[in-house]
Amino acid sequence: MPISIELVIFDCDGVLLDSERLAVKIDARVTAAVGWPLSEAEIVERFVGRSHAYMSAEVQAHASVPLEPGWEQAFQHLYDEAFATELVPVDGVVRALEVLAEAGIRDCVASSSSHERLRRTLGQTGLPARFEGRIFGAEDVAHGKPAPDLFLHAAATMGVAPEACLVVEDSKYGIAAARAAGMRSLGFHGGLTPAHWLTGPGTRTFDDMRDLPALVATANGLPLP
Repeated sequence: MPISIELVIFDCDGVLLDSERLAVKIDARVTAAVGWPLSEAEIVERFVGRSHAYMSAEVQAHASVPLEPGWEQAFQHLYDEAFATELVPVDGVVRALEVLAEAGIRDCVASSSSHERLRRTLGQTGLPARFEGRIFGAEDVAHGKPAPDLFLHAAATMGVAPEACLVVEDSKYGIAAARAAGMRSLGFHGGLTPAHWLTGPGTRTFDDMRDLPALVATANGLPLP
């Protein structure tokens, strides 16, 4: 008999917020500016789902111009300006969250972003109050996705066993982290991520957030990874 889902753990970028479309375009400008030109597809492949610290270190290692620690601050205004004017929730996710709340489903956020960035980006869309006290970020653990640490930390803090958690992710690194944590998952490919990156044991894929409540309701039928 499958263990019932007690907690839904949401990634943020690309799942709650339609931020990756904006960030990847700017990432391409930044990597080109420092002498490591990458296409948007390459950036998605390498970095979507990974922490900012990981991406910063990789760019610093591959740049053709010398970069000092903190180099990325010179480009931060590009992200701030785009997010301030264009950032919105993923289509359909606000209503999906309301339906899950009405059904009494517990939830939290576990993101590769920092707490400071999560406060800023979620705040711009009015979502932080929805997850008050249940937001977990990159600096909470030593090893980010695809390691399971962040999801295990979120589950332990929420007092729920890993096998009773359901992760909603849009990156292959996040799905890998969910599987490593022994959690079932829903892989969202309604944004930049191709569906085939998300398929595998214990995972069901979908491309419309309006389908999320029904998928959560039937997730107990997913086998554990």
